[in-house]
Amino acid sequence: MANDDLGRTLRRLRRLASLTQEELAERSDVSVDVIRQLEQRRKHSARLPTLHALANGLGVELTTLLGDPPAVSTGENDGPRFVAVRRAIMPALWVAEPKAPGPDFSLPGLREQIAEGWTQYHAAEFDTVMKTLPDMISDARTATAAPDSTDQGAGFAALGKVLQLAGHVAVRMGKTDLALISLERAIDAAGRSSDPLLRAMIVNSVAWTYQRQGRLGDALSIALHAAADIKDNGHTGTADGLKVWGALTMSAATSAARSNDYERAASLMAHAEKQAARVAKLPQGSDSRMVSVFSPSSVRIERVRLAVQYGHPEEALTLAKGMRLSKDTPPSWRTWLLLDVARAHTDLGDAPGAVKSLESLRRVAPTWMQHHTLAVAIVRDLWSLPNHPPGLRSLAEFLGVDG
Repeated sequence: MANDDLGRTLRRLRRLASLTQEELAERSDVSVDVIRQLEQRRKHSARLPTLHALANGLGVELTTLLGDPPAVSTGENDGPRFVAVRRAIMPALWVAEPKAPGPDFSLPGLREQIAEGWTQYHAAEFDTVMKTLPDMISDARTATAAPDSTDQGAGFAALGKVLQLAGHVAVRMGKTDLALISLERAIDAAGRSSDPLLRAMIVNSVAWTYQRQGRLGDALSIALHAAADIKDNGHTGTADGLKVWGALTMSAATSAARSNDYERAASLMAHAEKQAARVAKLPQGSDSRMVSVFSPSSVRIERVRLAVQYGHPEEALTLAKGMRLSKDTPPSWRTWLLLDVARAHTDLGDAPGAVKSLESLRRVAPTWMQHHTLAVAIVRDLWSLPNHPPGLRSLAEFLGVDG
């Protein structure tokens, strides 16, 4: 895999983890000489197994080391559009307080816009989301000034949900500190809202952001705490409440796995999978686009992801075999599953199997695949093999790695 920024990213993540080159070499079982050459940019490439080992040694996702898929097609992390999102999250000092909504304002219409924003986010249409975020945040702030207390509480719920979305977009842009600011403001709005589940959903987003920053202990702690609160307050008797609890439990499992506690992660995921079977039997609640993702399908997808990421490719393929995804599984989860299956086949040396999964991924999410560094890395690894299975050349040409 060729990556001009790999060495810089490796050095930054190693320092964030407070590790010397020698300590990282010991934790990852990668030669200290290889680490030095990468960080000094005397070496610009590393094979996928080496990158897996380094990511595990650092306690981060492989995509964090490789560089996340770009969030916008323009490639401008701080272009005018993102500046507008930043200003919406953090208005300038002494900006006038929001005025009460006018007669043409529709709170249900705003909630529909926010729900559609989440749908676009899960479809990796980040540029489209960024176009609408500033106005949605502004409208949600207006909704919080409604004279009626019921409408005001619903307005704060809308504000919390749209600031949560803004936090997710900021993470995808690599701006995790801005994401935490947005999410903290979302939590404040949730506390003043009429939605008893919203705060816990946003805490889950904070846990995910902590994971991206390598704060695995903090991520594990807050996810478990929020999941316990949901259960203790009796919210797991509804589908929405159980979804929020389940998403938090899966998040805790991910943090445990990245901390090399795979047994605890497996236990948490097994518990989540058992509870996920109850979701369809419980009273259904609000718009599923506005609630945490949790179902038997999502649990199985996350189990596949953890298995392949932590060196159990055979288990990953066994879990994925014959899987039927529920209709409410977001497109982003489907695409990740195909990519993880391709990773598992690659780890086992099954190039034809990897190509087959990548061809499926290309059919369902071609733009996402083109911009995803991990997909490119897998194809690069396959392309470096002496024998190319059928279909690989087309994928290599599609991703621009055939040279």
